[in-house]
Amino acid sequence: MNPVRAAGPAFGVAWRASRVATGATIALAVLASALPALSAWLGKLLFDELTGGRDQGLIVLLAIGSAAGLACATAITAVASYCTSIVRAKSAIEAEDRLVGAVGALPGLRRLEEPAFLDRVRLAEQGAQEAAPAVLALTVESVRTLVAVLAFGGAVLLVWPPMAGLLAVSLAAAAISQLTLSRLRAREVEAMMATHRERFLFRSLCSDIRAAKEIRLFGLADLFRSRMVAAVRTATASECAMQRRIAFAGVTAAIVSAVVAGVALVVAATGAARGSLSIGDVTLFTAAVAGIQSPVSTLLGQLGRAGGSLGLFRHYLDVVTTEPDLVSGTDAVPELRAGIELRDVWFRYDATGPWVLRGVNLVIPGGAAVGLVGVNGAGKSTLVKLLCRFYDPDRGRILWDGVDIRSCDPAALRARIGATFQDFTSYDLTAADNIGIGDVARLGDLDRIRAAARLAEIDPALSALPRGYETLLSRAFLDVDDKAGAALSGGQWQRVALARSLMRAEADLLILDEPSSGMDVDAEARTHEALRSHRAGRTSVLISHRLSALRGADRIVVLGGGRVIEEGTHDELLTAGGEYARLFSLQAKGYAMVEA
Repeated sequence: MNPVRAAGPAFGVAWRASRVATGATIALAVLASALPALSAWLGKLLFDELTGGRDQGLIVLLAIGSAAGLACATAITAVASYCTSIVRAKSAIEAEDRLVGAVGALPGLRRLEEPAFLDRVRLAEQGAQEAAPAVLALTVESVRTLVAVLAFGGAVLLVWPPMAGLLAVSLAAAAISQLTLSRLRAREVEAMMATHRERFLFRSLCSDIRAAKEIRLFGLADLFRSRMVAAVRTATASECAMQRRIAFAGVTAAIVSAVVAGVALVVAATGAARGSLSIGDVTLFTAAVAGIQSPVSTLLGQLGRAGGSLGLFRHYLDVVTTEPDLVSGTDAVPELRAGIELRDVWFRYDATGPWVLRGVNLVIPGGAAVGLVGVNGAGKSTLVKLLCRFYDPDRGRILWDGVDIRSCDPAALRARIGATFQDFTSYDLTAADNIGIGDVARLGDLDRIRAAARLAEIDPALSALPRGYETLLSRAFLDVDDKAGAALSGGQWQRVALARSLMRAEADLLILDEPSSGMDVDAEARTHEALRSHRAGRTSVLISHRLSALRGADRIVVLGGGRVIEEGTHDELLTAGGEYARLFSLQAKGYAMVEA
């Protein structure tokens, strides 16, 4: 989108944020711009009266009027500045709310895995913060300039008409320069976004507690610091080159402005010397030239800033209007009774990448527990993502009680699913919130939260925290009493994540992807026993590299090369002597060696 076309939507952000403050800012700008011109005309009359007349009362009145006009202009400018700050603050909230809402509303994960889209989001964040205030400021300066030109233009034409043409040419050249610079500035920011992202990555790694152990063990601090500095130097070199262009344009504009002002002064002085101009005419003419130059110069500067901001605001508009990466259906999601069926499902993450799933045919009976087994890369976690409809299959169908999940609303489908992912998230929230967000409608239900925690075998540990379930599970923030939060072990965090998925007690489908990989043997045994009782009669999908954890599954499916290569009960698969038997034998042999 052209930056000029983006100006309307940007102004719309400011208008929606605060109509009163936006309207007041523009209205006050009109008043503030008219008063200097009025003061200049009163000044002309004052000087003419001082040199030609001797009416003391009129002289005092003109002096008071001129001073009062300037004082009022100053006061109005201060109030307008306050209104502008209100608009800036509220428009930032308005824009950021819409931007974050648009990204959060994307139903799938595909956009968030595209580096180009992530760069666009970061550019959009910057454009959202700057564009609306910049366009409002440009609008205000345009109004001020228009009023100044109308108020002072007559004086310029009256004294020396060629000055109008000289002003127009010089200001047009400055406008072209500012617009060119604004386009270059926007391109420079876009070009450097990947470099800035790399800089922030390495800088955050140096202070990230999750990476601290490896950074110190492997001595990575200097490596990451040097890469961060290299990125900073690249970005700084680009910024300095841009600033050189801006400085050159500023110096050129200042010289041209000084030449024009000098011409005006010479014309006025020679006219006064010849007697064709009065002292009042001289003061009015020089004030008029300055009164036009000053707001126009400010307008041009604001034009450059607004042009750069609007160049980035285009990315904001692209993000908030981006098409969903999944088509939302309208069919109701039925209660899961018959089960889930995958028919010839093919999937890959990238159009040019390898196939992760290759014609998977699988039935997950309603009320049954199905275990998924396979080596890394077999497609287990990908299959889970498709069941949650984070992606749609490239080919084939996934049926939920006979209904193609493509025809369902993703949010409605996910409301019927509880899941613990292998790469679960540890939120910087309280213990209660970390579990309760599994069912936001019950976020404040501590009894339900504790029931889920007991199922996951984490209730005793959370109850023993300094503030119990109200303890902040974070070392990055302070709690309400300015005290550091608590740190949990990896296994404890895993049980918190498991409890989060168990908040949805009425879920039709329970997905457990490596729910106990970080637990000790005792905790794993107790947890699986509790889960076995909890999922009785529920449709469940279980994934674990510890094959002993899947022995209680009603059916075990073995994936290999993106296909179902074996299927049956634990005993049936051992008897068949295939891939499952091989993996189980290897794992049992490893345990036997450890015991020996």
